[in-house]
Amino acid sequence: MIARYINPAKEEWAKLCERMVADDAVIAGRVDAIIERVKRDGDKAVRELAQEIDGVELACIEVSDEEKREAFAQVSQELKDAIAAAARNITRFHMAQRFNDIEVVTSPGVKCVQRAVPIQKVGLYVPGGTAPLFSTVLMLAIPAKVAGCKEIVLCTPVNKQGKVAPAVLSAAMVCGVDRIFKVGGAQAVAAMAYGTESIPAVDKIFGPGNRYVTKAKERVTNRVSIDMPAGPSEVLVMADETANAAFVASDLLSQAEHGVDSQALLVCGSAAIADAVDAELAVQLEKLPRKELAAKALGNSRTIILPSKEEQVEFVNTYAPEHLIISMENPWEVAAAITAAGSVFIGNYSPESAGDYASGTNHTLPTSGWARSCSGVNLDSFVRKITYQELTKEGIETLGGTIVSMAQAEGLDAHAAAALLRMGKDI
Repeated sequence: MIARYINPAKEEWAKLCERMVADDAVIAGRVDAIIERVKRDGDKAVRELAQEIDGVELACIEVSDEEKREAFAQVSQELKDAIAAAARNITRFHMAQRFNDIEVVTSPGVKCVQRAVPIQKVGLYVPGGTAPLFSTVLMLAIPAKVAGCKEIVLCTPVNKQGKVAPAVLSAAMVCGVDRIFKVGGAQAVAAMAYGTESIPAVDKIFGPGNRYVTKAKERVTNRVSIDMPAGPSEVLVMADETANAAFVASDLLSQAEHGVDSQALLVCGSAAIADAVDAELAVQLEKLPRKELAAKALGNSRTIILPSKEEQVEFVNTYAPEHLIISMENPWEVAAAITAAGSVFIGNYSPESAGDYASGTNHTLPTSGWARSCSGVNLDSFVRKITYQELTKEGIETLGGTIVSMAQAEGLDAHAAAALLRMGKDI
């Protein structure tokens, strides 16, 4: 079912680690045009684009309090309880990431301090599309609240009736999102980056989205920060004889059902494991309502059979998956050798969906190999670290000679003078 590669040579690994990357030259042009329209025409452009792209007439761009109450009433108590339970775990884990001030006396009379200061205004993008991702609200709004961000703005697409998914609004209310706007796509990113009459400009934009949203985030980085580069979702499962083939197949499919450009990889040590997983995939795929999407995604996916655990680990670090599941004997030992992954799921009973929803870790993660250099969203994503230094008279006398020597060696005499004068010396 999945293309299989048996003991591929290392020269082939780069090819096997390639993601599905569509030519986005056309998309880039469209996104640039959308951004310019929003910058120029503000709310008018947002309304026109909603009509042109989504066929929706927006009477009001911002979600009203009445709409929030109506949406909350439509959500079942079972789902409300689930959202509340997930929110507790996510809050608990991100609260533990809070940063303590650092204060160090580096030399006599020289004190250096580092403090975490929350980003004041953050914009959250929550996809609607084929599956309104209300869980993304929790993953972005909760750490923003824990960090102490002053204003949290959320943009999300509406359905054909001009309504935001009730679960999205319900989650936003639980998390204390300040303002919610009925805007999706590249126009939402542009609005949060540059501001309109209704939508405030923010300092940093977070959240996943389709190729238009991703391209728009790239384009607006001259004005705002973004959480990370993003691409189609992906999972890699490492499995040995101790793995449960049904569990492994379910994890591969849970990623494949995101969309046709999602990717699922199995890395194992034998054809027997791969055969067992393929058999389970065939059975489980038929039971999925989104089986056509998942089947196409599996067509872009791969099974890599490598004989040694060391080679398997090396391949995983080369691929740098967004999600890594280790269904192997001594999984923590294997995990200790992993240097490139967005989030790691340990053992047979840790499905990727646990991290997507409720374990407490964040599901906004680096894709497309960015896990080699980027972290997933965490509390640090919502703060800036500011450093401070204070030198007493003793401090400038202790450190002044060093400052002067280095400044003069760089030919920056004013720098040297700033120290010399404080030391009571001529310049």
